[in-house]
Amino acid sequence: MKHSPPIETVSRETLASARVLVVGDAMLDRYWYGAVDRISPEAPVPVVRVTREEERIGGAANVAYNVVTLGAQASLLTVTGDDDASRKLESLVARTGITPYFGRDAALKTTVKLRVIGRQQQLLRLDFENTPQSEVLASQSERFGEILGQHDAVLFSDYGKGGLAHVSDMIARARAADKTVLIDPKGTDYSRYRNASVITPNRAELQQVIGVWTDEAQLQTKAQNLREQLQLQALLLTRSEEGMTLFDAQGSLHVNALAREVFDVTGAGDTVIATLAALLAAGLSLRAAMPLANIAGGIVVGKFGTATVSYDELFAN
Repeated sequence: MKHSPPIETVSRETLASARVLVVGDAMLDRYWYGAVDRISPEAPVPVVRVTREEERIGGAANVAYNVVTLGAQASLLTVTGDDDASRKLESLVARTGITPYFGRDAALKTTVKLRVIGRQQQLLRLDFENTPQSEVLASQSERFGEILGQHDAVLFSDYGKGGLAHVSDMIARARAADKTVLIDPKGTDYSRYRNASVITPNRAELQQVIGVWTDEAQLQTKAQNLREQLQLQALLLTRSEEGMTLFDAQGSLHVNALAREVFDVTGAGDTVIATLAALLAAGLSLRAAMPLANIAGGIVVGKFGTATVSYDELFAN
């Protein structure tokens, strides 16, 4: 296994002209913060006296936010409900500098994740969601074709909410247009991601597809077999405290995790793939971009909630 080359850098100007199209399941993250002073007399659960509320963009919207925070340009193509949560989400997205392309489905409930926080710990999460209808997904595919040419890279952020039912067709169109295609995968059917440039599963996600491995040699064999079967340029395995490993036609490249205090892993995968997409759109190779994506992931786990990494933070390391 080869280890990483020296870290390359990208100028702010180069990054500022890089354009990433993020397609996938956007959601609204709500946080209710409060004090926990007692146990409920009705059941053995803590009583949270809510003192502060916060709303953030989540899912594919957070991926796009990571792209713009780093200094590149991002567009977000997504399907939401026609409800208050979708309008709040679009308002928050537009405020970040992301270009929004929202398809609305009146029968769809915009995905909302409500987290209740007490004593800096997540006590409970409530999810509100359902699946979009085929008509609005067809119009999303049409819009995809219209705006594809304006971007250097396409990032599909799959959260399994149904917004990427036509992902195979969109991958084919993006590759035909010679665009770099990155995928944060979900589920066990990776055949729908065939011909992508790179997919970025974590350990648990990859094990669901190729089974467990007993050593690095077996992992190498299984990962390369999957890569060749799906005709991918590369597979990037994110391995939490073990760092990450890239499998491509040259073999494998590994970088160790950065030693730092882990405060919250929420959204770390978003940061890794967003950093990778922005750097590839700016002209770096996968092997040059991967160590930087690893640094970005290491920075973001030291922050609370779905967080992002700036240009200065990334290149100060």
